[in-house]
Amino acid sequence: MDIGYKKGYSAAIFHTIITGLSFLFGKIALESSNPLDILAYRYAVAFLGVIIFFIFKPVKLNYTKENIFKILPLTILYPLLFFSFQTFGLQYTSSSEAGIFLAMVPILTLIMADIFLKEKTTLLQKISILLSVIGVIYITLMKGSNLGFSNIKGIVFLIISTLAYSGYNVLARNLTKEFTSIELSYMMITISFISFNLLSIIRNLLYGTISNYFLPLQNLRFTIAIIYLGILSSLISSLLSNYALSKIKASEMSVFANLGTVISILAGVIFLKEKVFYYHIIGSILIIGGVLGTNFLDKIVLKDIQDALKK
Repeated sequence: MDIGYKKGYSAAIFHTIITGLSFLFGKIALESSNPLDILAYRYAVAFLGVIIFFIFKPVKLNYTKENIFKILPLTILYPLLFFSFQTFGLQYTSSSEAGIFLAMVPILTLIMADIFLKEKTTLLQKISILLSVIGVIYITLMKGSNLGFSNIKGIVFLIISTLAYSGYNVLARNLTKEFTSIELSYMMITISFISFNLLSIIRNLLYGTISNYFLPLQNLRFTIAIIYLGILSSLISSLLSNYALSKIKASEMSVFANLGTVISILAGVIFLKEKVFYYHIIGSILIIGGVLGTNFLDKIVLKDIQDALKK
């Protein structure tokens, strides 16, 4: 396998581990604050991390007015639209319903990548992506959650959120050919920091809770969770994601998102002492099989064909 592909897959795997564990730290943060304020905190910490990074290791950024406008749509798609509509969608639907829509990201990314990037995938890869999606949905349904899908507003918000994340995978794949992962990530974090903190301040002013803005930071568990979400789950994962998309296909990268479900299950078992049931194991096998199939099956088949032709 080409060294570039190896680095791309390594970045995708580390990105998946970080985002998978973010669900655990997200639960901890929600004990002390609301979703919008948490987004404001995490991107404030991520922005601070960027400033510290540039102090110790100055990097030349290729920003012109034209370049900023090229990157802006990427930031609008993710994290702004993705997190905003996911947050509002969760107010009207269950987390299980949100999980099902998020599981559809690889399929939507596959379709978008085919249309806009002309990325072709084999039948075996398509089956593998579907297998991964089925694994996530199976675990979600077997949890016994009440899936009503009755609130149209919530469903619409979740659909927009899912489309935004799929669009990010495709657009980032294209922009990584022109910009470095640092340039993309810095712009994404800066705009997110400004936007989410502005929305948080407006919300707190409307509810008369602006004096309580820094109150959750007195809780050590919350502070640790926000540092993880800001530095690792926002800054580092953004760098890893953008780098991975510069090396591997958008469809191959997007299917790693479902692997995050397996990581979150393991984190729940190890840190929260949650129980593992048979459907977790079956679903995880389907997800891991789907991820491996999507990323390696076509290369194995292609190698077999090439070897057969040589003979």
